[in-house]
Amino acid sequence: MKSKFFALALAFGAASAAQAADFSFSGDIAYHNDVIQIPFTLTSDATNVKVWTDSFLNGVNFDPITAVWNQATGALVGQNDDNGNIAPGQTRFDSGLVFSSLAAGEYIFTIATYNNFATGTNINQGFKFDHDAPIALSAWNQPANHPGMGSHWNVHLTGVDGATPPVPEPETYAMLLAGLGLLGAVARRKANKSA
Repeated sequence: MKSKFFALALAFGAASAAQAADFSFSGDIAYHNDVIQIPFTLTSDATNVKVWTDSFLNGVNFDPITAVWNQATGALVGQNDDNGNIAPGQTRFDSGLVFSSLAAGEYIFTIATYNNFATGTNINQGFKFDHDAPIALSAWNQPANHPGMGSHWNVHLTGVDGATPPVPEPETYAMLLAGLGLLGAVARRKANKSA
């Protein structure tokens, strides 16, 4: 009898460990054609998944576009420009998606500036502004918005089993590598002076 109770307790503990959770991430984008990617996981079919922004703040920050992609196939699951009715704190032109049914799997949630829409139904096809020269967000006059809006974004994911911080843009990697290279050069110079 004790072993059955122990097995049931283990099974219940494992099931509750896989419970859906809520995640929030925030940051800043540098350029008008940046696309932030946030991977998330569903360990089983889900019936109430929500992904949304609440950072527009009536025009304080840029007007966002969000999308969800199947990570394995790259297929577009859904894209949204304006949906400020998902959760408290959203204002007009905030964005997001609600799924009453979403299959278990790995997904990518993206956030971009309006009107940097996906150019196709697969993430590999890219986004409208991909081939534009990057314009610093502080200098960009966003269509249907205004110049000088903020670069901050804030997103939430509910009903998912796991989510990881945003994937940095290639420019972030380049700056990180340049900084590490500079530190290495300074360290070598100090070592040569000591010798």
